[in-house]
Amino acid sequence: MKHDITPPVTKSEEQWLAELGPERYAILRKAGTERPFTGPLLNVREDGTYICGACGAVLFKSSEKFDSHCGWPSFTRPHEQQNVRLLEDFSHGMHRTEVRCANCDSHLGHVFDDGPGPQGTRYCINSLSLDFKKT
Repeated sequence: MKHDITPPVTKSEEQWLAELGPERYAILRKAGTERPFTGPLLNVREDGTYICGACGAVLFKSSEKFDSHCGWPSFTRPHEQQNVRLLEDFSHGMHRTEVRCANCDSHLGHVFDDGPGPQGTRYCINSLSLDFKKT
């Protein structure tokens, strides 16, 4: 999928692979998905910040996380809307909304309209696309 915006962080695919390793590279740079209920951040309940696993941009706060029982970390909203990009995704015979890091254009997951709270959104995010920093 072509994007009309060039993100601030750009690297060659070789650089991304060397920095991320094959598993994270497959998710963040090739829009893969980790198996449900396997991600290291799924059951983290501590206070902190979830950042992009590729570039370190702040994406979600622990106060926005909830247990959706879907197998991936879920958030009601991004910490700052401008830190994510939402794109139409027609892959795998479905129509979904993909979530990408606005800073480096890495794939994070998808957003659905079945979440709690006033926005009603569920940001379903691959655990391997994130890092966690305790506060």
